[in-house]
Amino acid sequence: MSTAAHETGRSLQAGLVVALGLAVMVSALAVVYAKFQSRILFAQLQGLTQAQDTMDVEWGQLQLEQSTWSTHGRIEGRARKTLGMVLPAPEQVVVITP
Repeated sequence: MSTAAHETGRSLQAGLVVALGLAVMVSALAVVYAKFQSRILFAQLQGLTQAQDTMDVEWGQLQLEQSTWSTHGRIEGRARKTLGMVLPAPEQVVVITP
């Protein structure tokens, strides 16, 4: 083998080593970036999960409040007090049959 061919072979090997080294570096940087993005997204997920839990608690409280405001006794009391409504006497009740 001639020296020129030997030098060309070494040059190709050196280029291959440099190319593989660059590929390893790019791959390592991609892993670091993916891990960074993963942590950011996980932190956002945790914040959104906490917000959802808070809203679920508030929703339950609002449903309880709504059921309290719409009880039969409360509506009847407001009708008597605000509108002056009373139950009719039995003789005042008229039943209409079809």
